[in-house]
Amino acid sequence: MTTLISQPVISLHQLGWKPFLQQQLSLDEWEHCQPARVSAVHRSRIEVIAEHGSVSLQVVPAMPSLAVGDWVLITPQQQFVRLLDRFSCFWRKAAGSKVEEQLIASNLDTVFIVCSLNQDFNLSRIERYLALAHQAGVEPVIVLSKADCVEDPAELQAQVQQIDGMLMVEAINGLDPESVARLSPWCGQGKTVAFLGSSGAGKSTLVNTLLATEAQQTGGIREDDSKGRHTTTSRSLHLMPEGALLVDTPGMRELQLADCEDGITATFSDIEALATQCRFGDCSHQQEPGCAVQQAIESGDLDERRLRNYHKLNREIAFNSASIAEKRAKSKQLGRYYHAIQKNNRKQKNRA
Repeated sequence: MTTLISQPVISLHQLGWKPFLQQQLSLDEWEHCQPARVSAVHRSRIEVIAEHGSVSLQVVPAMPSLAVGDWVLITPQQQFVRLLDRFSCFWRKAAGSKVEEQLIASNLDTVFIVCSLNQDFNLSRIERYLALAHQAGVEPVIVLSKADCVEDPAELQAQVQQIDGMLMVEAINGLDPESVARLSPWCGQGKTVAFLGSSGAGKSTLVNTLLATEAQQTGGIREDDSKGRHTTTSRSLHLMPEGALLVDTPGMRELQLADCEDGITATFSDIEALATQCRFGDCSHQQEPGCAVQQAIESGDLDERRLRNYHKLNREIAFNSASIAEKRAKSKQLGRYYHAIQKNNRKQKNRA
């Protein structure tokens, strides 16, 4: 069952359609199906936006796992056909003890990594989000929110810039439209952007300012720890006045990485480059003689905190990737077992 919600007119380009997606369609699909973009994912339904308007699709067992930002094909009768390949995809290991992947958003051009300039400021957390962005193949922009809450935002901005001299870093006041306007270069028509960050970082305030509306509820600052109250509870896709599409995501109290080796390499490229100069190829950068990484720390060219976070994230990725791989193997083995039982049952039935 499907429900037609509205009938506005919008072009595929305005929805973020690209040649990469166009090339995946056969002539028959282009003539008889309609591309649509996932705008919200609920437990029992999927909301999509197509040129003819918004449609609510009922979730059926044949559907793959979908994320906000995905492109799908639907029939003129608003029936799901298939999911198109993603050109970028954010996912994380599910929070807590669950051994599974959790989709965050897909087909993004730019991700704004939001970090508050109050007591929540944390360089290691920024590096964690950067690894995720690099792994997804999306351009990261660091947005230091609540710049009005500190005396010298430039000092903290410089600390973030030391992570990577080519990194784009903007310190803004989310309540000031002129300040938030510095994000406009990434928000052109047809571009898809997302805000990622921990709970209370000020993402909902930024979203409301960019959209010039109260699209998301916002909470005040708790006086005991200077953190904002978590307000966004679901992922959703919004059309911005400047023409970009904005994916708003809930604040993440936990962001565990898995299968993120390329993201780590890109985020910690300075350490990776130094490692090639170590005396031993298997140097762990701890106490080995001739370690170029330790020499850089002693000379002040490398922050020891950064090396500690590099080791921490690598250990986390190794553990989580192994756990997920083990679950995949068990699931595959179980699938073969069920298939064998079904095959045997069919044989017995044919003999009867």
